[in-house]
Amino acid sequence: MANKSVFYSILIIILIAFTLSGCTKEKSKTTEVSDTYSVAVFVPGVIAGSPTYEMMANGAQKAIDEADNGSIKIIEGGYNQGEWLEKITVLASSKEYDLIVSTNPAMPAICDEVSKQFPDQKFFLLDGFLEGNKSIYTFRYNQMEQGFLSGYFAGLVTSSKMDGANSDLKIGLIAGQEYPDMMQAILPGFSTGAEYANSSITVDFRVVGNWYDAEKARSLAVSMYNSGVDIILTIAGGANQGVITAGRNMGKYVLMYDVSSYDDAPGVIIGSTVIRQERAAYEKIKLAITDRMEFGTAEIATVKGGWVTFDNKHPLYLKNIPQEIQKRESTIINQIASGDITLKMPVNQE
Repeated sequence: MANKSVFYSILIIILIAFTLSGCTKEKSKTTEVSDTYSVAVFVPGVIAGSPTYEMMANGAQKAIDEADNGSIKIIEGGYNQGEWLEKITVLASSKEYDLIVSTNPAMPAICDEVSKQFPDQKFFLLDGFLEGNKSIYTFRYNQMEQGFLSGYFAGLVTSSKMDGANSDLKIGLIAGQEYPDMMQAILPGFSTGAEYANSSITVDFRVVGNWYDAEKARSLAVSMYNSGVDIILTIAGGANQGVITAGRNMGKYVLMYDVSSYDDAPGVIIGSTVIRQERAAYEKIKLAITDRMEFGTAEIATVKGGWVTFDNKHPLYLKNIPQEIQKRESTIINQIASGDITLKMPVNQE
């Protein structure tokens, strides 16, 4: 009888051990699932030929690569803005992604609409502004500062005796389309910067009407150069190539925006602002992964924070730009960074 009691006691202990073991394994599985962090990167266009989209994707990939158990999917949404709402809705409705990442001034309004239907979906949006939606965090560059840096440099060049400059004191800006940040920040900043360099400068502003028609952009640039413009800031996506072609053929100058591109057309592209898009995507997604992203807030990134600057270190810039212009551009960068020059970014929500 005693032997039977011992036997049953041992059997009970074994059963309890198996039960606990099963619970432990199940708990481990649950923990593993919750530790997985999935990111969808929605590109509002295509990556090829779009350096800022490439930087966003690279930064996101780096953040996921460093995560213990992360996954990423990159989706090219195409240039038809009318389709973006539906495509973002499909991503949110799948409930497969902890975070949807994208970039474009139109994205906050689109994702705000989607979040009403899927309030648990989180969004991180670059180049946009929206406060108050607890599902969305936006990160926007101070494009007043960025436009000012470009305009000031263009003003110095058109006022100089450089080979491609003339005496007309005219500079140009070609945009893919009119949109709030262009009309409320970039163009005003560009014009203000030019006036800061020389109050007699005038700005010729033209619009392609899309982000891909290089031939139309080339035609616009030729017309502007023929009218006395000697340097053009181009913000026209794939159509930028048309402006560069015109500058090369006519011995005039081109300014680039967001990405340093001196090597693409040495002696034609003579200046460029830079944004730290890859750094932003990487650092902010790392915050989201570790549950430290402050959804519902909108950050404006500045020259002071190192997020926006003018590439004045590139060898071709140092080679082609007179020392006096280099010195004055560097001084302006430092004055904005220190707060001696203040350029506030409009924060109205598109």
